[in-house]
Amino acid sequence: MKLFFVAGEASGDARGAELMQALQVIAPDLVFLGAGGPRMRALARGPFLDWADEAVVGLWDVLKKYGYFRRTFAELLEEIRATRPDALILIDYPGFNLRLARAVRARFPATKIIYYISPQVWAWHRSRIPKMARFIDLMLCIFPFEESLYASSGLKAKFVGHPMLDTLGDKRIEGARDQHLVALLPGSRSREVQRNFPAMLAAAQTLQARRPWLRFEASAASPALAEEMRAELARAGAAENFCAIHVGTAHQLMQRAIVGMVCSGTATLEAAFFGLPMVILYKVAWLTWTVGRRLVEVEFLGMPNILAGSEIVREFLQDAAEPDAIAAEVLRLVDDADAREAMQRELASVIAKLGEPGAGHRAAAAVAEQLGLKVA
Repeated sequence: MKLFFVAGEASGDARGAELMQALQVIAPDLVFLGAGGPRMRALARGPFLDWADEAVVGLWDVLKKYGYFRRTFAELLEEIRATRPDALILIDYPGFNLRLARAVRARFPATKIIYYISPQVWAWHRSRIPKMARFIDLMLCIFPFEESLYASSGLKAKFVGHPMLDTLGDKRIEGARDQHLVALLPGSRSREVQRNFPAMLAAAQTLQARRPWLRFEASAASPALAEEMRAELARAGAAENFCAIHVGTAHQLMQRAIVGMVCSGTATLEAAFFGLPMVILYKVAWLTWTVGRRLVEVEFLGMPNILAGSEIVREFLQDAAEPDAIAAEVLRLVDDADAREAMQRELASVIAKLGEPGAGHRAAAAVAEQLGLKVA
């Protein structure tokens, strides 16, 4: 049996590889092909496009790379036509993958279509869910409220738990938090860093003026992003040692700092897992914000707040991401141990809603059941 996987960025590559490995345990003879990143490519046994570095954020970035995505879309459709896989398994990346699912259903109706890491259409466009039921056979959800939401619209869905519980479980470190340390986590993409890090630095400068004993540390997702952040540090007129910048230390920093400024996205849920008292920031291009705010159907942007159903973590979005306001909320948390502990209790309650570790194995079992695979 041939399974055609498509994942569009580094996190999707990781989730896809976990799912492939779990499926190999169930059915060792499965053939994997498709598109993703290096971890998935290492497990493939057929044609595989490595494109996980092509992820984009925002409408403007998508428009700039429209030609590339259009060519890749056509290339993948041709590969599916040539290889005729038994199933198409899509990992996250909804802007591309939902269109691909629709096209595959129209051209190759016998191909089973399974979606893992369900797209957050409940936040942006709930009216699309009944339409998705026409071209997706099974939706694998990582948030508990998604299963009933999809199922009520006629789309077969299963909550398998959040894969973060597996990836972060063995990354806990011992030791008390540094009472003088504030974490800056501006995102894992260049655009996010360009738009969020300046506001974080300006807030940090205000904080140090009010509490000179505070220190600041940032984590970059790559050496290239670390250089961008150091350049921004220089543009802000800050001394090189004002904010230490390290590569790949986000999870340790989330556990060492007393408070964090965190870019909205996966990092907010990771910070919640590690119990980091925080504020949430997010700034995007004007066009993306203007279009997006007309479509959004949820009250909050940060996933901890969405899961809690209330703003347990203050959000500073777009024009509201003003350094003095950010600094005031960070200072409140720095000065008030009771406030930090209350937020940590709320964050722990949020994480408890995500279920138990083993999401990849439960997802593989659901895929196997959908495809009628015999367990080895």
